[in-house]
Amino acid sequence: MDDSFTTTPDALDPGTGSSAGDEYIFDNVFQELVEFTGENSSQGVVVPVLAQNYTISNNSQTFTFNLRPNVTFTDGTAENATTAWFSFVRNLILGQYVVNTNFIFVTEYLNASAVTGMQVPWGLLNAVQNVTGLPTTTNYTLAQQVLNNMLSNFNVQNSTQMAIMTYPDQAYVVSGPLTFTIHEIQSYPFLLPDIAQGWAEIIDPAFVDAHGGVQANVANAYFNANGGPGTGPYEIASVGAGFSDVILKANPTYWALNASNYPVIAEPPKIPVIIINFGLISNDRLLDFDTNQAQISYVEFPLLGQMWNEYKYKQYATFNQIFDNFGLSLGTYWMSMNLQKYPTNISSFRDAVVHSINYTQLLVQTQSFNGTVYAENYVGPMNPTWGKYYNPGNLSNYDYNITEAINYMNEAGMQGGFSVTLPNGTSIGNTNDPTIPPISLVYAAPISCMGVYQSELEIIQADLSQIGLPLTLQPEASSVLDTYTTPQASPNMQVDCWGPDWPDPVLQQLYDLMTPIALKTNWMNITSVNNLLASLVYDTNQTSYMQGITQAYQIDYNETSMAWLPDADLYLLVQPYLHGLVFSPYVTVSGQYWYNTLYYSDVP
Repeated sequence: MDDSFTTTPDALDPGTGSSAGDEYIFDNVFQELVEFTGENSSQGVVVPVLAQNYTISNNSQTFTFNLRPNVTFTDGTAENATTAWFSFVRNLILGQYVVNTNFIFVTEYLNASAVTGMQVPWGLLNAVQNVTGLPTTTNYTLAQQVLNNMLSNFNVQNSTQMAIMTYPDQAYVVSGPLTFTIHEIQSYPFLLPDIAQGWAEIIDPAFVDAHGGVQANVANAYFNANGGPGTGPYEIASVGAGFSDVILKANPTYWALNASNYPVIAEPPKIPVIIINFGLISNDRLLDFDTNQAQISYVEFPLLGQMWNEYKYKQYATFNQIFDNFGLSLGTYWMSMNLQKYPTNISSFRDAVVHSINYTQLLVQTQSFNGTVYAENYVGPMNPTWGKYYNPGNLSNYDYNITEAINYMNEAGMQGGFSVTLPNGTSIGNTNDPTIPPISLVYAAPISCMGVYQSELEIIQADLSQIGLPLTLQPEASSVLDTYTTPQASPNMQVDCWGPDWPDPVLQQLYDLMTPIALKTNWMNITSVNNLLASLVYDTNQTSYMQGITQAYQIDYNETSMAWLPDADLYLLVQPYLHGLVFSPYVTVSGQYWYNTLYYSDVP
């Protein structure tokens, strides 16, 4: 039994689901052409799974996947190049999950989206028009109707549908019965780790069409609630009310049962039934593990001592034998400051804040257990797990220096027309102006970032009081956080975290944290930065790529819009008789593991 998931799934359709809990089901039931190996590499190493191999050609813009023969979904439908085409196109047209389609979008997508909201890969509307004679490149409403009808009545025996799928001049092409080709509109160096994600999992067209079909921009309610047949080592046996639990059972027709050349992550399962409990409160997760009701679990770092004290099987294992530590995540954690709102728009104010935080204290008092620290301070906006992409200019961490921070706060008060009162009663800044009112530090309630705890917020609050800055800790529901859509509607200071969906250091890390496109907690909007990062996304020259990352790093460092919080290790509690856990940090902010690699053995 697995109790490690603190959040529940939001949908069991890979074209819709986007929560951390979804992926643990998706990657054990469904499969992609390529998947992560579990190796800890900043490159995001992938291996062929449904593809038996692939080739890259045309200046790294064409990827040809040769699929494994004799693979079927659990309902008996054959998996082949047409099901790959269906899955890639459908997951775009559904419009439910934000996927990276930068390598397949062009003008026709933008035009079609503006009229219908429908996402389409480049060349598809032209393929439909050339095959059918219908004006789908100009009549986007008609195009949507045609694609809805085709995908809802998918038939590989239909010559018109096959002619559309095999039309060569488009993003996705059926090049042969077992050959699927992706043509990038421009070379994107991280395509393979991108399509190792849930949005690119191959699904069964026959099941989709039998349960509601495909409608552009509309989720499939049946698939969302129940899941569907996959090609993976497990299949969904049952789903509890509200996704409280999902039971998986070994796939009796799994293709790897009769194959020999498969990677570790695709090997046949050894445990026949997996029970996954979602959203249990901490005490329930702790009790289930301590009493051996759960074989895998997770409790928040401050509860580790209680877990170990109450663990009933110490005679069989030491703490380190049940505490499976995977090291740092790919994510980042921060306290941000709004660059477009007074007073955090004053650079010296931000300088004062970043130099007033005792980062070592954050590590030792919040992330240490039995003398070991399970976290690391770093220079953002990436952490050391990113390898060569991390801090290429060798910048130093912001130092903890109260004297320096007070000088900066005095300068900020003079510039911004406010004063602050230090703990010793001294007034600094413009003492003729009012004392700065309390500033709210907003965070999600309950705290949703694994590795960020209330104690960290309280340390920050105490640290900022040393420079006369009154800080109010303000929890907010996610529905409130979603209303922060403009700089002035957003708080001055906010605690948040980010885990990339795939290991792209620019598009999935710098771009999200340094432009106003995705994460807006600091509201950075610098034209030169926006242009730099937009050009880097498709830069395949490693020299200029690294130079650009170095430049972006320096700009972010100088802006001091983020005080970077320690990145906590990813870990699970695993019973000592359970072995074979293969872990990858690349799927979801909390990582991913595969049930089919697990097996039981007796403990000493």
